[in-house]
Amino acid sequence: MRLLVSVRDVDEALTAARGGADFIDLKEPGQGALGGLPPEVIREIVAALRGQDIRLPVSATIGDVPVDRLDELLAQVAAVGCSAVDYVKVGIEPAPEGSPAWRALEELARCGFSIVPVFLADRGLDFAQLRHACRLGFPALMADTAEKRSGSLLEVVSRADIRRFVDVVRDAGKLVGLAGALRATDAPALAAIGPDFAGFRTAVCEGHRAAALDPKRLQGLRAAMQEAVAIAG
Repeated sequence: MRLLVSVRDVDEALTAARGGADFIDLKEPGQGALGGLPPEVIREIVAALRGQDIRLPVSATIGDVPVDRLDELLAQVAAVGCSAVDYVKVGIEPAPEGSPAWRALEELARCGFSIVPVFLADRGLDFAQLRHACRLGFPALMADTAEKRSGSLLEVVSRADIRRFVDVVRDAGKLVGLAGALRATDAPALAAIGPDFAGFRTAVCEGHRAAALDPKRLQGLRAAMQEAVAIAG
């Protein structure tokens, strides 16, 4: 289980990389669950990482763009995707077959960039929609929450559904990630569920998620994750 850390600027990105993150995720946490950074800031962060010979995978969110505004969504995907990141993360709400969310998944799968759909699970997970996404050409899929004040993903969604999410994605041969106000104390449960990666922001900050990244909290989280994985075997 690898560690994804969300950062908003060059200093945080370098701190995360040097503190043991396996993935660097670029977002503006003060603007919602998937708040996006300007493309020029994304390019600056990627250039700083590569300039330090840090080759960790880098993802970036596009912001909270509704899937029913498809042209705007795809334009934002292109702007972020052309900013030298490895993956572009796009939020997807649960929706029935034939909805704009299903069409958006199909368009995202053929847009030419490495897209990671992030299924926002506050209102539950739609497994028909998830299986549809798994049949498309995405390299990875994630479950996350939009409202961080409601508790962690492990409190908002049943463990059974989280395990099912992980199993469905893994059975499709994709990488699977979990995020959503996760804490260091969630490490044992995460290790037992076994996603390929787990994403953190609040747990590595000085207080709320929009505060500065704290290197000591990151070190503590890294240690907790390693211990939990070792115990889980």
